[in-house]
Amino acid sequence: MKMSFRWYGNKHDSVSLPYIKQIPGMKGVVTALFDIPVGDVWPLEEIMHVKQEIENYGLLFETIESVNVHEDIKLGLPSRDLYIENYNKTLRNLARAGIKVVCYNFMPVFDWTRTELAKELADGSTALSYDDRELRNLDPRVLVQEMEKGSNGFVLPGWEKERLTELKGLFEMYRDFDENRLFKNLQYFLEGVIPVAEECDIKMAIHPDDPPWSVFGLPRIITSKSNLDRLIHLVDSPYNGITLCTGSLGANPENNIPEIIRHFGKLGRIHFGHVRNIRIHQPGVFNEVAHKDENSSLDIYEIMKAFYEIGFTGPLRPDHGRMIWGEKGRPGYGLYDRAIGANYLLGLWDAISRGSCI
Repeated sequence: MKMSFRWYGNKHDSVSLPYIKQIPGMKGVVTALFDIPVGDVWPLEEIMHVKQEIENYGLLFETIESVNVHEDIKLGLPSRDLYIENYNKTLRNLARAGIKVVCYNFMPVFDWTRTELAKELADGSTALSYDDRELRNLDPRVLVQEMEKGSNGFVLPGWEKERLTELKGLFEMYRDFDENRLFKNLQYFLEGVIPVAEECDIKMAIHPDDPPWSVFGLPRIITSKSNLDRLIHLVDSPYNGITLCTGSLGANPENNIPEIIRHFGKLGRIHFGHVRNIRIHQPGVFNEVAHKDENSSLDIYEIMKAFYEIGFTGPLRPDHGRMIWGEKGRPGYGLYDRAIGANYLLGLWDAISRGSCI
């Protein structure tokens, strides 16, 4: 396992590479080119610039999160072939920079969704939270405004203002969509990119829908063990795999995360790990908590044990953190709580590995 840390670059992150380097046990950085519009080709020279920045601090640059999928591909519009061609050009450029894993998602319109970006917890820290009841009578445009207001001045990936300006039109285009139609368009995308991923030796790792249920009536498909099984059989290749995000899938208590890890890990389809902890209050209502939390809904020990048992050697990162000790930054992506979380995960890994030798 390669402990990694998500970084948004010098222009878009309050956390610097020197600070990431100082986190004990940190091996790599996960990042992207955040100024390139979705659907455009990532220029090789810009990729190589980021690579040099990261490697100057002795950190690995092998994982991209994310090369986002253009909405026309998800909608199945005629223009999707152009965007798939651009995606493949980006994969080839990333391969030249030594990238081994590319994370992406296939969520319509919205990326991850939360109703509050700074919910105060009992200990005074703040965290991301979601309450399905608040969305029921909410205009999606109001949610976009609230997300921007709570972003602390940072661009939130998947919530880019310019992409969501035509929200009404996007919802109209998805009006007659169901899960099967979205799966069909995902298959078309995978049939177009997986051969190039194989050629480039880049593992494609889809991120689960966050949360793993319909939002504003939009279809969501990467939500459960059965749907993940369906995904990997759309194009049966070891390069068609999963970003196993514990907090996304775990928001539905019917998803047994250690079991899902063992199942897909044995098939060699987990290429990237996101370990996040949450507390579920009732169906559709949860907030994120510390990786070590006695009142959480996920068993992080059992999750890390499952990763260890499948012999996971890929990148794994502490996903999301609370804002603690007065830190100001991108919601969910401060330094302190994620650094603490990384070392809790590393401590569990160390204990599990040593215990297996007794």
